[in-house]
Amino acid sequence: MAASHAPPATAMASGRSASPMQKVSVALLINGDRTQLEIAPWTTLLDALRDRLHLTGTKKGCDHGQCGACTVLLNGRPINACLTLAVMHDGAEITTVEGLARDGVLHPVQQAFIDHDAFQCGYCTSGQICSAVALLREGRARTRDEIRETMSGNICRCGAYPNIVTAIEEAMKAT
Repeated sequence: MAASHAPPATAMASGRSASPMQKVSVALLINGDRTQLEIAPWTTLLDALRDRLHLTGTKKGCDHGQCGACTVLLNGRPINACLTLAVMHDGAEITTVEGLARDGVLHPVQQAFIDHDAFQCGYCTSGQICSAVALLREGRARTRDEIRETMSGNICRCGAYPNIVTAIEEAMKAT
């Protein structure tokens, strides 16, 4: 019995067909810049950002959607970039940690993380910051407990959680 070389189901579901060696065109608005990529249909958004666009602020942690290190904003909403294929977001707006500062001024969440030592090794920081930016935009969390619950998808192995919550509270006041 011959091995099947059918395209991944997600490529077919998106209305595209591709052989294993074929690339597809994906248009994205990344940090305010229009970008056109020619990528394999099974390329994750995380791999497209890091390997093709060299935006390495977004980290690859678990590669299973369990740690939050790869969190970016997709049309303003937080998403684990390791769990989604880039082709699924043709035409979408993606904001990474590199795209949060404006005109050389850090986003209030970024500044609050610095001011409150809300990181230690720094590996989880970009995902934490992107999740916190979404939390503030959505206005879902007002108390320390609500902040902790909303941020529960982001793991910090160093245990900087108290400072992360304090930083988010501070950024909440600034926005």
